[in-house]
Amino acid sequence: MNPAELPLVHTVDERYMSFQIGMSHLTGGETWRTYDDSKREGESGQAENFEAVREFRAPTDLRNPRLRTLTAALAPLYIRYGGTTTNSVYFQNNDEPRMAEPPKGFRWVLTRENWKRALEFADAMDAKVLTGFTVSEGVRDASGSWTPEHAAPWLAYTRSIGRDIHAAELFNEPNAQEPGRTEHGESAEEFTRDFAAFSDFMADAAPAVKLGGPGVATLGIPIPIPSLEAVSPEQYMSTEPRPQVDIVTYHFYGAVAERCVPPDSPGGIRAEDALTIEWLERPDKQFQRHRALRDTFAPGSPIWLTETGTASCGGTRWQPTFLETFRFLDTHARLAKQGLDAIFTHALISGSNGVIDEKTFTPNADYWAALLWRRFMGTRVLDAGHGQPGLQLYAHCQRGNPKGVTLLALNLTDVALSLQVPGPIERYTLDAPVLQSQQVELNGTPLQLAADDSLPSLQPSLHSGAADLAPTSVNFLVLPEAANPACSRLEAAH
Repeated sequence: MNPAELPLVHTVDERYMSFQIGMSHLTGGETWRTYDDSKREGESGQAENFEAVREFRAPTDLRNPRLRTLTAALAPLYIRYGGTTTNSVYFQNNDEPRMAEPPKGFRWVLTRENWKRALEFADAMDAKVLTGFTVSEGVRDASGSWTPEHAAPWLAYTRSIGRDIHAAELFNEPNAQEPGRTEHGESAEEFTRDFAAFSDFMADAAPAVKLGGPGVATLGIPIPIPSLEAVSPEQYMSTEPRPQVDIVTYHFYGAVAERCVPPDSPGGIRAEDALTIEWLERPDKQFQRHRALRDTFAPGSPIWLTETGTASCGGTRWQPTFLETFRFLDTHARLAKQGLDAIFTHALISGSNGVIDEKTFTPNADYWAALLWRRFMGTRVLDAGHGQPGLQLYAHCQRGNPKGVTLLALNLTDVALSLQVPGPIERYTLDAPVLQSQQVELNGTPLQLAADDSLPSLQPSLHSGAADLAPTSVNFLVLPEAANPACSRLEAAH
């Protein structure tokens, strides 16, 4: 390969790699049960027993120094404070202790103090905030229409403490059934009626905030889910009054986790299939669908995948391990190449599917992959071709170096490969003793935090003209002298 000749195909947002912190981390409340705490997960029928796969948590301490150290290393980014909890949250607009129960029509309570800490955390992390607003019965009038009675004081308080939000979605997944709130998704007529009211309110109350939509839930499984397919994103965007969005948003999961369906069912995913091309290609169809949606209804607008991960229902049993790193990076790279502008992984911290463990604030395997992406993958995306069977190959201009190119090479095979490129190569190889291990090694050295929680030094292996790719390994190949003309303008260095 000659990296100097790779053509430019897209430029992503500087904050392309972003993350969600569930609103339940701010309110306390219900979330997916961690696998260690359940003895019945994965049995057939769990999807019908919603409470069996859920558990309660206290609000997360976003002041934790280790959490801040790890998050700051991924900046700049967007943070989405969202998820199902957002649809029914009550903003307690006073400085009194948290009320014991929310008012009728709401399910969760967000105090001023916890919202203030969430915004302070984002500012300290060089993160811009995307969030949603309450849509439950507590904010609706006698006709069932959405009103801004609850959003108005929430935004006013945000301004009063000198903070702001960058972007907002009204609904979290309007097409999804939500146990305890709705038995079906929102109709296209309901959605567009409420989004029009939301748009009018935001134009007056916070005109600088970008509005995202439709924010639908989508899956990559080979069988349709009737409750998700009842209303299409095309219907949400085409029904009058048509939503006027600044950002086209959607959610995507490639499968359903074993908490809700067996892994070997059509809706599930087995660890044995995690390195197959069929699995890695699953995001393509829904991105292409939403790209066409954008081109039709919001030409020129960015496309954000505002919630994604391995599997819905809280992630797979093997998600914290090195095996998941291949999907995590491949999804980022393949969608950047196709034209996505920002991707929000669920989650920064969460039960089994956070890149950071929410109980110990230690890195899971994906964290190290995210750190290398942030260090070396710039915003300009190059076309690296199609590689060869078993080798996923992507290229970006090197972050912070106008002469450099970074290649991302994922060796999915159980044999070593070699990639020949001219000039010096700085190779950063991630692998693990076994694929389902949470311990990740960089060029043979285990990655772990120091005693003071500082990050380890990331040292490359130096080569010239060719680099070996170990079996089932992730490789960032930094080519500092590539001299691709598309990379000649210096990108912001972070």
